Amino acid sequence: MKKPLQLFFTFFKIGAFTLGGGYAMLSMVEKAVVDQKKWIPNDEFWDMIAVVQSLPGVFAVNTALYVGHRVAGRSGAFAAMLGAIIPSITIILLLATVFREYRDQPVVERIFKGIRPCVVALILAPSLRMIKSAKVTWKTAIIPIATVLLIWWCKISPAYVILAAIAGSLIYALILSRRETARLRDCETPRSPEVPKSRSQKGKEAES
Repeated sequence: MKKPLQLFFTFFKIGAFTLGGGYAMLSMVEKAVVDQKKWIPNDEFWDMIAVVQSLPGVFAVNTALYVGHRVAGRSGAFAAMLGAIIPSITIILLLATVFREYRDQPVVERIFKGIRPCVVALILAPSLRMIKSAKVTWKTAIIPIATVLLIWWCKISPAYVILAAIAGSLIYALILSRRETARLRDCETPRSPEVPKSRSQKGKEAES
């Protein structure tokens, strides 16, 4: 089976069986793309997630486009995107025809009450794996904590937080680069050879 067709069916299955969409699909995407198909290494996968979530647009579609293009170029990106959006569009159209009529039914309300905690778990599980993959330590934990506080408590747009993180990372990388350059220059600078001291100089130093 050609790669574009594999990508289509892989993301079609993910789109059809993922409740909550978006970040809730991360677990299934990781399992299919990293563990089963071996299309993308684990480290690159989480770097991809960091890039995708900072881009405008729908998270699921951006993820499918990135993976598809990474695996099979433009045709793979198009196939993965179709596979990701066709199930959700079909299900939404079917639900829209009956949801208005049955949304106030007690059974429907109970179903959604049961689904919501599952969606939270589906989002939390890949988030914990992302923390582990990012190698967050006690020293660097201030970065995600500050990000959460800025977005949730201070009501700052995530776009501004992402731009600030990019600027901070560039400044930090520039500082490290300059320090490394200065260190290499110090190592390459030849030291002047020491002139051996005469006996008279040694005698004067001993007397003093």
